Amino acid sequence: MPQKTVLTDITTLRKRARQHIEEGAVTAGYDADRATVLKLLNDSLATEIICVLRYRRHHFMAKGIQSKSIADEFLVHSNEEQGHADLIAERIVQLGGAPDFSPDGMSGRSHSEYVEAVSLAGMIKENVVAERIAIDTYREIIQYIGDKDPTTRRMLESILAMEEEHADEMADLLENFATGDNSKKSSAKKHRALTMME
Repeated sequence: MPQKTVLTDITTLRKRARQHIEEGAVTAGYDADRATVLKLLNDSLATEIICVLRYRRHHFMAKGIQSKSIADEFLVHSNEEQGHADLIAERIVQLGGAPDFSPDGMSGRSHSEYVEAVSLAGMIKENVVAERIAIDTYREIIQYIGDKDPTTRRMLESILAMEEEHADEMADLLENFATGDNSKKSSAKKHRALTMME
């Protein structure tokens, strides 16, 4: 049997909204453990920043006959990971926390590793691994949050969808690189191009 939702009367809502105004977006109805959510978000922020740095390095260090299109894809992913970091930092502030951009300990807080890799294939492989880590991490955080913080959950679900695209693109690049077929363009890249044309 579905659980009935009881709506709060308007007078009570208005009264509660005036209490603890300094809490901003965090109202009495916020059900999640805020300290835990803030820690998870700061760890996710560190993960995204490490991914930005790794992709950016790979963009500049990519060498070889097939490197141009792959380096371009690394740059696109770096920029998208930066967008994720910005979303997460903004949400941390909305929840009354402070985004931890300190480089001290960032790699320890990050779920993924910063692996430089030497070869183009090694770079692609390390990015696939990092994306797979991010996918599992975001899934677990989303499950942990559940319905207790729908705004954070929706944000993380959108980031998760992008990380799945990234993993798929990197896996395709790795397969194409191994077979020498670099003619396939990434599906997300095509999608982004089509979206920009609309």
